[in-house]
Amino acid sequence: MRLIALLAGTAIGSMALVPVAMAAAAPAASEAAGAASQVADNGDDHAPPSTQIVVTAPFQRERQDVISGVSVLQGQELTQVLRPTIGETLDRLPGVSATSFGPNASRPVLRGLQGERVRILTDGIGAFDVSNTSADHAVVIDPLLAERIEVLRGPATLLYGSAAIGGVVNVIDKRIPRSIPTEAAHVDALATYGSAANERNIGGAVDVPVGDRFVVHADGSYLKTGNLRIGDFALAPSAKAVAQANAGRETAEQIDEGVSFADNAALRGRLPNSAAETWTAGVGAALITDTGNLGVSYSHYDSLYGIPTRYAIRPGEEQESPRLDVAQDRVDLRTEVETGGGLLKSIKARAGFASYRHFELEPDGGIGTAFYNKGIEGRVELVQADRGAWKGASGVQYFVRDFNVIGDEAFLPKNSTQQLGVFTLQQLDLGALKLEGGARYEHTVLEGKPLGDQPQFFAGKRTFDTFSGSAGASYGLAPGWRLGVNLSRTVRAPSAEELFANGPHAGTQAFEVGNPDFRTERAWGLEGVLRGAGPGYTLEASVYHNWFDNFIYESLTGAVEDGLPVFQFNQTSARYYGFELQGTATLARLGSFDLVADGVADYVHAQIVGVGPAPRIPPLRLLGGLGLKGEKVDLRGEVEWSDSQPRLAGFETPTASFTMVNAEVNVRPWGNDRPLSFALSANNIFDVDARRHASFLKDFAPLAGRDIRVSARVSF
Repeated sequence: MRLIALLAGTAIGSMALVPVAMAAAAPAASEAAGAASQVADNGDDHAPPSTQIVVTAPFQRERQDVISGVSVLQGQELTQVLRPTIGETLDRLPGVSATSFGPNASRPVLRGLQGERVRILTDGIGAFDVSNTSADHAVVIDPLLAERIEVLRGPATLLYGSAAIGGVVNVIDKRIPRSIPTEAAHVDALATYGSAANERNIGGAVDVPVGDRFVVHADGSYLKTGNLRIGDFALAPSAKAVAQANAGRETAEQIDEGVSFADNAALRGRLPNSAAETWTAGVGAALITDTGNLGVSYSHYDSLYGIPTRYAIRPGEEQESPRLDVAQDRVDLRTEVETGGGLLKSIKARAGFASYRHFELEPDGGIGTAFYNKGIEGRVELVQADRGAWKGASGVQYFVRDFNVIGDEAFLPKNSTQQLGVFTLQQLDLGALKLEGGARYEHTVLEGKPLGDQPQFFAGKRTFDTFSGSAGASYGLAPGWRLGVNLSRTVRAPSAEELFANGPHAGTQAFEVGNPDFRTERAWGLEGVLRGAGPGYTLEASVYHNWFDNFIYESLTGAVEDGLPVFQFNQTSARYYGFELQGTATLARLGSFDLVADGVADYVHAQIVGVGPAPRIPPLRLLGGLGLKGEKVDLRGEVEWSDSQPRLAGFETPTASFTMVNAEVNVRPWGNDRPLSFALSANNIFDVDARRHASFLKDFAPLAGRDIRVSARVSF
């Protein structure tokens, strides 16, 4: 907590040196109030910035000028796709899939990369959970309270850590206020019902001004679901065939536990052990002036959720139905001061501390394995004063994690991670030609601290010094059209899980073995981006290629430990390449409605050199929609097709193609300028059996069947 106290003291001291002037009825006009406080053209004081503005950076940038793939969700579009997990909320964006470890634990997969290579942030700071450790661990960020979500891919992610080779997901909320409400109290609320899991959730936030410079905030949310309805059998056809072939061959131990291969093969309609109950609460406060702001918040997250059963289909296999009891307490700080100097435009600081734990529960409710994680992260950014065509920012970031797993299935020793990063981003705007460069240095120390009765674990330290950089340029081909190319060199220190793992991991049904002698993972990346817009249309296309050296991956050894197959972490070269495409076009004007078509396509090809295809790589996907947009009503139909995935790692099974049809209606009874809206959607209308290849559980837990969802959002 000393880091937070130091940042708070610095901010208060700096703000005392600048004049304070603010009208009681207006939000802060300066950039220090934060990008989300900008006033929209329609005069709404609480409107977020346009989706053509990217705020995940020390200084906001026009989306057209970002020389890498980027996606932004907010407002009605975010409400329409909102799901209980971040992964399912984002899975329709280009280049994004999800781990889909049941309906309650789903993390984004970006360009085929997941886990440690995808960083999930809340307002620029990490989530302080253990979702990167295993796909069955939920991300401790509630999408219900999100105001805006940005997904960055490519070299821009260097600002937030060299490990985020896949990309960065930044969830922006208002827990630390960014503006002074013009009302006596400003309220945002959202309620949703989803039929597939009998999902009921509600969330709300209130901001109350205290005087003309101070605002307090409170928020909360509640979610309760039943077991998920599915369109067909729980087991994939290949797994179902194995279970049917082995019917009657259950071992004595399996029979004692009530395992029946025939019953498992016949299971359909609902996904047992997939219910959940989650609640969150938070309070915050901020001092906001025309030259700076200082805010703090406290939040609590509490969830009890089930992981869909991984059914036994062969003699001797274990069959588990784990439930996880998760809790986190978190404190955050954010401050910004405009210096008014000739050298620096502003100084920004962001810090957070969290204490996290989750218990993996036995069938009788007892604690089988406990995970404890304490983390602190802080970053200071120095934004340079603009000098003609040149702008930039530099900063320092510090991160500490203390992680411990206790229980019979502890696959890691107690361990700690300390990381110090120094970074810079520089831009040169020469009109049609724009240049950008970034660099990051990291010093990382990882230490294994096993107990005396854990001789199987590594005890000692590994230290890594890494340097990563990127350079890019974009050129305006014509009004509204820009072509960009960037080159990056990224070096990642191995994670504690990759170095120190040596034990049974029930979540992934594997006995995982790391290697404490691993070297840094290195990658060259090349990306080209084309963005264009004109009267009634938009287009964005990205192509990329990553060349990895010392790529860390898991392979099946053929051995069995503690009843689980042994997976060994290894290093070798790998190649990832692919494309992303998205666009919209207004086809016609029909009375008061615009007829609009939109589409998304993405593909990634991943090969581990000398080994074969990389595991869990999403196949080619095409998504197209056609809708009518009006002042008070929007109607849209959508078809999503996902190809089969025959390119398999040695331990994988094929995934069949699927086509899902969805439809939605958005209603704004008093038009776009009023604060009430309703959303009705029908998802997977034809109840198809759909499975994501990126999921560990795809053969046992399909995606939701037909799901009718109703949402209401109000802001006043």
